[in-house]
Amino acid sequence: MKLFLDTADIEEIRTVARWGVLDGVTTNPTLFAKTSGESYESILAQVCALTNGPVSAEVVAEDVEGMLAQGRAYAKIAPNIVVKIPMSEPGLEAIARLRAESIRTNCTLVFSTNQGLLAAKAGAVLISPFVGRLDDINEDGMTVVRQLAEIFAIHDMRAEVLAASIRHPLHATQAALAGAHIATLPFKVLKQMVHHPLTDSGIVQFRADWKKAQSARGSPELVQ
Repeated sequence: MKLFLDTADIEEIRTVARWGVLDGVTTNPTLFAKTSGESYESILAQVCALTNGPVSAEVVAEDVEGMLAQGRAYAKIAPNIVVKIPMSEPGLEAIARLRAESIRTNCTLVFSTNQGLLAAKAGAVLISPFVGRLDDINEDGMTVVRQLAEIFAIHDMRAEVLAASIRHPLHATQAALAGAHIATLPFKVLKQMVHHPLTDSGIVQFRADWKKAQSARGSPELVQ
């Protein structure tokens, strides 16, 4: 399963890129609103320079022509831009028309298997079910991920399931087991995946034991 970072924070993206686990980035207007001082286009250009993977740029227009205009503008920023379009009737039309222009799209705000199937049929290359928001209303968000992954495999559809609205590390594990091709994660969740209390305490213990061994031998510490 590929791992995307769900953020518009350039420093977070740089950090995860250094870890060697960054496969792409997703952004949206809410994440952009947390940044300051730069245009959305400027941030997208910087993000695209930090990863060769897909970078999702979300339209905010509600009509087809507006979505097309924004999508075409985003696609010119870098070759790895994927235009993020919300699930709706105008959204499906925009997805289909952008596909005809060889512009890749990510259908977002998917909450049912049927919505995801329609988006894939229209031509979206990424389908983003929001598992956390479904869990919030007492539905199993991973069911949509699992069903879409199975449908795409059965019918040899090229779209990939991108599990979104990931709230905690268990969601990431469940998404991988459910067959998601991609999960997009907040920086906080990725950091939580790195750490385990036994790992952290083990590092402290190994370091302490090393110091004791070096002291007993009268040897200078090798690692400062």
